[in-house]
Amino acid sequence: MTTQTEPANPGPNHIPTASDPSAFANWPNGLYEDMKANEFSGVVGSTLVSETDKVRVWHLRLPPGKRCPFHRHVNPYFWTAHNAGKARGFFSSGTIKDVEHYAGETKHFFYGAGEYMLHSVQNIGDTELLFTTVEFLDGPNTPLDVPDAVRLKIPGSTAA
Repeated sequence: MTTQTEPANPGPNHIPTASDPSAFANWPNGLYEDMKANEFSGVVGSTLVSETDKVRVWHLRLPPGKRCPFHRHVNPYFWTAHNAGKARGFFSSGTIKDVEHYAGETKHFFYGAGEYMLHSVQNIGDTELLFTTVEFLDGPNTPLDVPDAVRLKIPGSTAA
């Protein structure tokens, strides 16, 4: 089993994982278990649409009421919202944060050695949310593995 240690002097984007289960008392049933099950998941979107040795490009689609599984960011990345909508973020610190996104909104994040953000996003609005996320794989941490099942399937391709 993989374990984690907190960095000594974390940067502003690092969010520690709360060790006290009471930090998650306000979370919906089953969410804490999803966080623990996906604690080291590198699946940061719905579909991995492009990948090189330097970057991964993801699409994240969230219909109204849906939530993506927990996932971990370990290297620099940015995301862009393609449309307006409302989202609720659940973070490994136990924090819950509601935000309103606007079309074109873009946020950049950086993680130093040993730093990360473990979170999940839920669409709490009445329109689909669509984001593009670009991860930079040459950061200070080893990129997390992603399963083939999340990679874009090219129509007509015979590749598995």
